[in-house]
Amino acid sequence: MSLKALFLNCTLKASPEPSNTQALIDKVAGIMGEMGVSSATVRVADHKVRFGISSDEGEGDEWPGILEQIKACDILVVAMPIWFGVRSSVAQLVLERLDGTYAEGDPVTGQYPLYGKVGGVIVTGNEDGAHDCCANTLFNLTHLGCMIPPNVDCYWVGDAGPGPSYIEAGGDRHLYTNRTARYMAHNLVWGAKALRECPIGTDLRALDAEAGEVSG
Repeated sequence: MSLKALFLNCTLKASPEPSNTQALIDKVAGIMGEMGVSSATVRVADHKVRFGISSDEGEGDEWPGILEQIKACDILVVAMPIWFGVRSSVAQLVLERLDGTYAEGDPVTGQYPLYGKVGGVIVTGNEDGAHDCCANTLFNLTHLGCMIPPNVDCYWVGDAGPGPSYIEAGGDRHLYTNRTARYMAHNLVWGAKALRECPIGTDLRALDAEAGEVSG
């Protein structure tokens, strides 16, 4: 079974600046690669992505090209640093732009484009905020149509206050992060295979009509 994973690196740094988030992405992608999954990473800061909540915000907007890659993947991972205790502004931008996919439902079932995909999240940073980033992002992904298997978050956080981040601090030797990277990779691949073999059959259009009949 051929599966594709797409990682959206929501670092604030454009290439070629080193990215701690990318380092952790590479670890998870490497584990998936050993399982036969091909992967690609989009560093969102390298693209001109306009603010908005539609799938195309007009001339110069490079989001439509990224969205096509999202639609083509089986596994979608949103990866981000923590800033001021919450997910990066780039990650927030990505989720806001994905809002536009609600309007692109399947003509028969009404299912959104992210139905049939599994979602996960990667977080790096200093101090607290990883749980908040994971919780909000996984909730957003499930609302957009992704299935969320268990243990599909992987994060590394440093000590309180300014200090070395994942790469400089040797985070690649951190037991908890290495363990959750493996949990995440294996459960995402399991989930993607399960969805391929047994697609979600929910007819949203029929349920919308049913809801309309019993609503005021």
